Amino acid sequence: MGSLTYDGTSVDFDDRMLAHLQVVIVQKFRAGESFLMSWLDPQKIGDGRSSIWLTPSAPMHFKFAGSRAPAIDREWLDALRVSADSGLGLVVTDEQGRLVHAADQRAMVLSHRGAVIQGGPHQR
Repeated sequence: MGSLTYDGTSVDFDDRMLAHLQVVIVQKFRAGESFLMSWLDPQKIGDGRSSIWLTPSAPMHFKFAGSRAPAIDREWLDALRVSADSGLGLVVTDEQGRLVHAADQRAMVLSHRGAVIQGGPHQR
């Protein structure tokens, strides 16, 4: 389990998720773009969601638990990029487009238009 730390906020994601988020965030920052990032809170702290405004002028730290870089899935990366460019900002989803809880990696199904369709455990 890795973590993303930004402006005093630290959020845990699995290393594969974090690697994909890192690519999208760094690309946005290189373009000088600020944007919103949202995720579901870990279920241990409730069933809410959090968002943070990311701007290239503030330092960000990506900490990976594993020593090997995870494989990058181009389709998943493209979906996250599209999300980051939308009015909702970067919404953290898994490879199937399901919303992901930080830390515990449980998910809810998310439609491609951003509306929550149904809840359910993350299946792998």
